[in-house]
Amino acid sequence: MPELPEVEIARRNLVRWFKGRRLVRAEADDTRIFRGAERRQFSELSGKLESLVRRGKYLLFTFEEGRGLLGHLGMTGKFVRRTEGQKEPYSRARFHLDDGRVIHFGDARMFGRLEPAPAADLRELDVVKALGRDPLADGLTAGQLEKAVAPSRQDLKVALMDQGRIAGLGNIHAAEALFRAGLHPSREPESLTPDDWKRLVAAIRATIDFGLKEQEGEEPVYLEEGRSENPFLVYGRAGGPCSKCGTPVESFTQGGRTTHFCPKCQPRSGVHASKPRAGKR
Repeated sequence: MPELPEVEIARRNLVRWFKGRRLVRAEADDTRIFRGAERRQFSELSGKLESLVRRGKYLLFTFEEGRGLLGHLGMTGKFVRRTEGQKEPYSRARFHLDDGRVIHFGDARMFGRLEPAPAADLRELDVVKALGRDPLADGLTAGQLEKAVAPSRQDLKVALMDQGRIAGLGNIHAAEALFRAGLHPSREPESLTPDDWKRLVAAIRATIDFGLKEQEGEEPVYLEEGRSENPFLVYGRAGGPCSKCGTPVESFTQGGRTTHFCPKCQPRSGVHASKPRAGKR
């Protein structure tokens, strides 16, 4: 599932693909990634891409004449570039450029979203205004992380995934950051010490940097697609050996998602009574 690193790579690719080019035609199929008149409004996009900003997992496109577009990749969305006439599986919307290339928004499960809106209004949309601090775009210190997350009454991993607290972290990179920091996913945020917050903010930076390096390129491949080996330290490795100590990785359901952790490297001191289980994700 695309999280902050994958969405940032999509942004960088799009900026490069649009550079020096003009959008001559935008078209889309009638699918649920659009609502109401949005599909017609999408078709009105044209000209130069003036800016493309990422906030958390959202992309904010600004085109000429004040036209804008909000994009969210959902669970399986991705942007890929093809030549005119070349088919792309699961293509839901297409940007036709003046160099004969086509940028496809592909989304197999159609949980993604493309929402046309005036460019001046993009940052005022409720979903954007509700976002918390973006670790990559805004920077993140231990103090800022503590201020955002410590008041939460949720388990630590669930709180990290709250987009209103920290924008961009999802199930994968929250689990990876906690593993790197040696913190149990079910810790109560208020129980963390100053040293814990320092380790955690460094771990968040490290897992984002790893994700950017791992997924860099024009053809993103998500782990859920089953076309690549699992590159992560703990996510998706339930039942297998911990990459640090060899102890079997465990998993349990947390906030409706499967959480992976090492019981030895991430001790359960100060946690809620969640019941982890070994097994597959």
